[in-house]
Amino acid sequence: MNLYNFFKLEKNKLEVLMNNRKKRARRFYKYFKEPNFSLLKKILRMLSWLLPGLLIKRWMITSALGFLTTLLGLAIWTNLRPIYWLIEVFFWLMNGLTSVLPEALFGPLIFFIGLLLIGIGQNRSINSIQKALVPEKSTFLVDALRVKSKLKRGPNIVAIGGGTGLSTLLKGLKSYSSNITAIVTVSDDGGSSGILRKQLGVQPPGDIRNCLAALSNEEPTLTRLFQYRFSGGTGLEGHSFGNLFLSALTTITGSLEKAVQASSKVLAVQGQVLPATNIDVMLWAELEDGEKIFGESKISKSKKSIARIGYLPENPPALPSALESIKEADLIVLGPGSLYTSLLPNLLVPEIVDALLRSNAPKIYISNLMTQPGETDGLDVYQHVKSIEKQLSNFGVNTRIFNAILSQIQFDKSPLVDYYESRGAEPVRCNKERLLTEGYYVLQAPLYSKRITPTLRHDPRRLARAVMFIYRKLKKLN
Repeated sequence: MNLYNFFKLEKNKLEVLMNNRKKRARRFYKYFKEPNFSLLKKILRMLSWLLPGLLIKRWMITSALGFLTTLLGLAIWTNLRPIYWLIEVFFWLMNGLTSVLPEALFGPLIFFIGLLLIGIGQNRSINSIQKALVPEKSTFLVDALRVKSKLKRGPNIVAIGGGTGLSTLLKGLKSYSSNITAIVTVSDDGGSSGILRKQLGVQPPGDIRNCLAALSNEEPTLTRLFQYRFSGGTGLEGHSFGNLFLSALTTITGSLEKAVQASSKVLAVQGQVLPATNIDVMLWAELEDGEKIFGESKISKSKKSIARIGYLPENPPALPSALESIKEADLIVLGPGSLYTSLLPNLLVPEIVDALLRSNAPKIYISNLMTQPGETDGLDVYQHVKSIEKQLSNFGVNTRIFNAILSQIQFDKSPLVDYYESRGAEPVRCNKERLLTEGYYVLQAPLYSKRITPTLRHDPRRLARAVMFIYRKLKKLN
């Protein structure tokens, strides 16, 4: 190596060394100039384990009492001899240590060392549990436990309906409670559900699949797999993986209810999803001109006004677990969803209607955003409610079920609303004064999603927030 290269290399080393020193100096300056709250955050997070509702303090105290009781038992068993030995060793250590350091300094030092050891031990043990339970999640375990504790204390909510409306509502409600029961219509006979129903003889799984996915707390990949729809393949095209999964489980377990329970464990469902009835039913509709249509898919395509609907066979039984959920409910919600093909089919089960009438919980009807061509043309919120009461009167029920109404405030003009209107739909208008005069509690709020989407849908968070506002309001009034 020549002299020039030698000096050049040494110069580069010197520059690197100086740069490193400058970086350390900047870090040192930044550390003392700006407040560093990392240690404080760690201390606060450790103290948050002592917050009420986590069920931690009582078991820590129980463990400590158990340890002390065990020591007491051993002492009695050995005629107190270990106690004497411990006392002698303790005083020997105290005399030796206090001869080195004064008591005023040695006592606080040992006290803080003990606290430090407790903190380190608890922190490391909690981190180990965190890595074992949620190795890939950034959420701290104590925060997850606090959220879970809060949700467990949430109200018992029963949501009744079907289609995308019910699953949208469930997505929002699971932020307020883990005590949710979704009662889902099982009369779908179109698409993938219809094919599986005809070929395998199982109840349609489509709406139930959507509700399971909405309430799932499992990894997003597993939920996406459950919702995955095959776009090709002989016999598979159009089917969703979740429909096939539920149909196979129904065949194995013998009922859709057991299949749903098994799926709920796989997806870590927050609450429970129940079919409105456990028998195979067909929906029929009688039109205003007397014509009868059989099958949900044909009813939704009808362009004539519907007079009434029914099931074949008539008066199907309800699941006992669904009736028990309604009995224990703090809040009952119907909708949003198609009036004649998603909402009213659940009220064709007499036992469900009887349970709703006996319940003293607040009951909310959520109106759709837009009318549905051929099904609810020209109907406002008041007429939707009256259509429900008319359908119930056909079965001898002359008492209203729902005492609160939630609907969308007037829409702003937008291309999406114009698009729907061009296809025969229109915003469902709310005659609030008329509903109030009949004794309903009415809330109008912005419920649709602000995000630009190809379809006009309720926003899960806005919808759930409005529902919980009505619940708290009615709870105070009662």
